[in-house]
Amino acid sequence: MILCFDVGNTHILGGIFDNHRVIARFRYATHLLGTADQFGIFLINVLHANKLQPDNIEAIAVCSVVPSCDYTLRHSFSMYFKAANYFVLQPGVKTGLNIKCNNPNEVGADRIANAIGAVDAFPHKNIIIVDMGTATTVCAVTEKRDYLSGAILPGMRLGMEALKSNTAKLKEVDIEMPTSYIGRTTRESIQSGLYYGQLGALKELIHGSKQEAFPNQPVITIGTGGFSQLYKDKSLFDVILPDLVLQGIYKAYQFSLVQ
Repeated sequence: MILCFDVGNTHILGGIFDNHRVIARFRYATHLLGTADQFGIFLINVLHANKLQPDNIEAIAVCSVVPSCDYTLRHSFSMYFKAANYFVLQPGVKTGLNIKCNNPNEVGADRIANAIGAVDAFPHKNIIIVDMGTATTVCAVTEKRDYLSGAILPGMRLGMEALKSNTAKLKEVDIEMPTSYIGRTTRESIQSGLYYGQLGALKELIHGSKQEAFPNQPVITIGTGGFSQLYKDKSLFDVILPDLVLQGIYKAYQFSLVQ
């Protein structure tokens, strides 16, 4: 079994793979990451809750965009999974992608993991990936596995926190699909602005990316990330793959074994 982790700014998303499929998944709030022992015990409890044994973990594969967490996580893994191989998706690791950016080292590991998962799910296809998490990212990958990068904009939670932090009267609201464009209360107005503002931005970015990178070519648009499900009925995505980043991390680890 392989333990895979996507260490993000809001959550640490974990997945347990057995025979190439996810058999369990879990989340841990990134800001609550304490000591190596605390996280290690949490993982042991997750395994036991799923009737799995820690000794069966063969490897741990990680992609992280939060450097401050890296030492604690690595220390935790070394103490509680001593026999497991350790793999980090980072610059210099062979991924099977051709990174066509001015500075490949700047590209977030989560974006690369998404691209690896996408080309594995849809080989020889032009792909646009929209990941809706703390930040919302739009990435383009060609049928030749060229990673072209794309766009980054604040996610809906960041937008809500910016309103809360920089205004006197606006407060935090639940992020959910609004019932109308015109909110009748301040709460409904914020929800409408967050939801439809993100929808409008993504429609423009997806359309512009298709025209710029894939003129007159078929393209598959993949949605992923926690907020993508809110747009499942908006014809924004061809498919939503919630586990895309975990699949990409797993594939990157498998790819490293044959280098």
